[in-house]
Amino acid sequence: MNSSTRLPQLFAQIAAIGYDAVHGGYRRFAYSDEDRELRTFFAQTVSELGLTLSVDTANNQWAWWGDPDLDPEHNLVLGSHLDSVPAGGAYDGPLGVLSAICAVEQLLRDGFRPRAAVGIANFIDEEGARFGVACLGSRVLTGETTSTRLEQLRDYDRRSFGEVVRATGVEPTQLRRDERALSRIGRFVELHIEQGHQLISLAAPLGLASFIWPHGRWSTTLSGVPNHAGTTPLAERDDPVIKAANFILDLTACAERHKAVATCGKIVVEPNAVNAIASKVHLWVDARAEDGDRLERLAAEIGELAHGYGGVLVNESLTPATVFDTELTGRIGSILGHLPVISTGAGHDAGILATHGIPAAMLFVRNPTGVSHSPLEDADEEDMAAGVDALIRVIQGLSG
Repeated sequence: MNSSTRLPQLFAQIAAIGYDAVHGGYRRFAYSDEDRELRTFFAQTVSELGLTLSVDTANNQWAWWGDPDLDPEHNLVLGSHLDSVPAGGAYDGPLGVLSAICAVEQLLRDGFRPRAAVGIANFIDEEGARFGVACLGSRVLTGETTSTRLEQLRDYDRRSFGEVVRATGVEPTQLRRDERALSRIGRFVELHIEQGHQLISLAAPLGLASFIWPHGRWSTTLSGVPNHAGTTPLAERDDPVIKAANFILDLTACAERHKAVATCGKIVVEPNAVNAIASKVHLWVDARAEDGDRLERLAAEIGELAHGYGGVLVNESLTPATVFDTELTGRIGSILGHLPVISTGAGHDAGILATHGIPAAMLFVRNPTGVSHSPLEDADEEDMAAGVDALIRVIQGLSG
């Protein structure tokens, strides 16, 4: 069975997990029942290939073809993540994991013998949809996010990180940087659906990443006076929802001035009753810019905006501009025939690893809609097959 048939088969095996039949898209949050099913699927699938499964102290899964401790400097790791944003697309994350499985499976059938171990990673909570911190699995793995920070996290139901994680049988106080797991990553290559239109414009099925825009997440809470919706005159109201609406409009104008992007995609209203003026509105802001100075100026101005409405802007995460390893990217370009090189405004686990000194690179597969984090996200089977073929050639070229 080749990749043109095997990859759709793997997607079919997870198609029902977290699927919203009413609204479309997927809801696959970290440390949920859906996450458990996906991790079980990953473990069973790689075990059937004869790979060795391990879980690091950040709760990321690793499947190894060969001994990862024998020649770790030359190990090659592929992979991505299986979680999603709310109403997310089918390909963001899973395409990288499943394509890596297909590539390794094909090479096993062909009798290929890598010079060092080849790994497949399934990073937990890349999207940060549940606790608000993107790439949480790789951030904990590298020590960027500490146990102290984890204790502060709350999910969409305001449950603590510790409470949620303990319910899955994991002790949150044991989640920490994993030196051994990090030492095993000689090089990391993440294949991902493109989250934009660049490859469409270039008429190219695949592309190589040059760098990731600096990006961050912030939160603020705007307060008001709760009261009855039917008996309180408009002139006498202190309504935090109105403050939030104006804050969002000002946020958009601010991003335009800085030639950047800023999004308020998550809002929690208290008490969230249709006939009551709210007491509080919690807002989360995602902001990104092409360079770090511009993002810093944007964040400062957003902080002033929040202060003007009575809030305090709190940074949840901040990732600087991430330039991928030029030598590794160049070698992959030579192996695959000098693909177009593009930048991206989306964050990835590969970027976190690169920030911490691990040689990392990314391959993008064309998205014919150009839409991501949405049920409209798509990929053509021919382009996906080209992605698997590219990973096969990368393994052969880097580990042959």
